[in-house]
Amino acid sequence: MDNVRPGIGQTGFVQQRSGLGAANNAASVLNETELDTLDGVAALLGEKKFALLTGAGISTDSGIPDYRGPQAVPRTPLTYQEFMGDVRLRQRYWARNHVGWSHLSAAKPNTGHFATVALERSGILTGIVTQNVDRLHEEAGAENVVDLHGRFDQVLCMDCGNHYSRAFLATILNELNPGFLDAISAAGGAPQAPDADADVVAESLISTFNVAKCPLCGGLMKPDFVFFGENVPKDRVLRSFAMVDAGAALLVAGSSLTVLSGLRFVKKAAKDGKPVIIINKGQTRGDSLATIKAEIGVGEAMSYLTHVLTPRLAQ
Repeated sequence: MDNVRPGIGQTGFVQQRSGLGAANNAASVLNETELDTLDGVAALLGEKKFALLTGAGISTDSGIPDYRGPQAVPRTPLTYQEFMGDVRLRQRYWARNHVGWSHLSAAKPNTGHFATVALERSGILTGIVTQNVDRLHEEAGAENVVDLHGRFDQVLCMDCGNHYSRAFLATILNELNPGFLDAISAAGGAPQAPDADADVVAESLISTFNVAKCPLCGGLMKPDFVFFGENVPKDRVLRSFAMVDAGAALLVAGSSLTVLSGLRFVKKAAKDGKPVIIINKGQTRGDSLATIKAEIGVGEAMSYLTHVLTPRLAQ
């Protein structure tokens, strides 16, 4: 953990506490109540192997907005049905995504992601299921990860099934829309939004944006992640359930569990009588099933738990 890059925002390592593992060069301090709660989590987990489910809350300290956090701006995401069925909405989506994906590709893992890697390498995790499409777990070094909702850096042709990198598509979109990004910048830029989106408000630029077609078959292109109203591929669901089943507990970090795609794993663990720990600022749909609910910043909490749990395993 010596080479951990600091997160952007509130995360960081906690200061030393007598009798417990410490994180050096603390960027923030957990209060006594938070420390007591996390000590309870550590005592509950003990030497158990557990599955980890992460949501947007683990990535907000990397500068990535979320949909439902305390600071989130209310918004109505485009649904799968709207994207597939409306040419104008698809044009709007790609115009915004052409700006937003570059923001997301520039994001770097924070202390929460690196703490997760340390837990994985210690052998304590049965696997990581993430609802995020940002790939920051993998960039931090995690290996056994299910990208439940897909990944922002890939594009899929809905007609022939061919995959392309998002960077390759950016080259095509730049050729089809010369000067578009410069015009956005001249108009004041576009703030980043969740899931590789951006708040482009210049309607004249959106209405003239040229959408790319599949280079192979001329078909309809879609980011390779799950839209609202779209089903998660079955193989990802089965692999995720296998991780939950293999663990003696489930830890949820930074998810409101609003959508069933994540909540079902909490329900399964609770039904099987396994402890469920939820670390999230704000209410979640799984709170009634939680053995322990900790309203603590995800980065601080994961860093602290890593420094408590991994020495036990080493011993």
